[in-house]
Amino acid sequence: MKLTVIGHWGGYPKANEASSGYLVEHEGFCILIDCGSGVLSFLQSHIQVQDLDACILSHYHPDHIADIGVLQHALLIQRVIGNNVQTLPVYAHTEDAQGFQSLQYKDLMEGVAYNPKQSLEVGPFTITFLKTKHPVPCYAMRIQAGDKVLVYTADTSYLEEFILFSKDADLLLCESNLYGGMDATAAGHMTSVEAGRLARQANVAKLVLTHLPHFGDIEDLKKEAEAEFSGQVMLASKDLVLQL
Repeated sequence: MKLTVIGHWGGYPKANEASSGYLVEHEGFCILIDCGSGVLSFLQSHIQVQDLDACILSHYHPDHIADIGVLQHALLIQRVIGNNVQTLPVYAHTEDAQGFQSLQYKDLMEGVAYNPKQSLEVGPFTITFLKTKHPVPCYAMRIQAGDKVLVYTADTSYLEEFILFSKDADLLLCESNLYGGMDATAAGHMTSVEAGRLARQANVAKLVLTHLPHFGDIEDLKKEAEAEFSGQVMLASKDLVLQL
């Protein structure tokens, strides 16, 4: 399984970068996790739009879905200019009816409801869900292909349930929108210290901090997480590729 970070900023993208978007590939199957602002532009450095097999969304905040509309237009234009474009399934929850309805576009994109209480099979991936603590309904994902496991926390305050959910994962892609010592609970986000503690308690192999803040020195996030977790800690960055 291969993970490519397309975008990793919280709230909005920094100049020439993108907010949340992650490309996961295995056995030739390509799935995009979240599709925030700027994601479509940088996704095309790694894959042609028409070669995307599926997309899955954690929630409907704009920094995670802003490029869904332009992805729809890209699929349309690719078909018009003669490329073979199949209907793209976008897996999402239905707790925001308007957001879910917006995923349906001609015969080019189809919203497919996932049941968070059941596992989901998408290509070679098995995905299970955990409802996070965020101002709107949002779901973390445990993604397994073969014997490899990637856990994506999406947006959330710290939850004890994440320890079991992330247990022994090969990679924990964990949000860290705030620094140690800050109160992240009200915002529905996690601190670097909490991310590091979760990685240690869940016994993951590698921790990647993402959904990064627009203030402070983000290298401090890494240092604070490393004080809690003795394994490898990395900051997400555009075009970072990790092979699990």
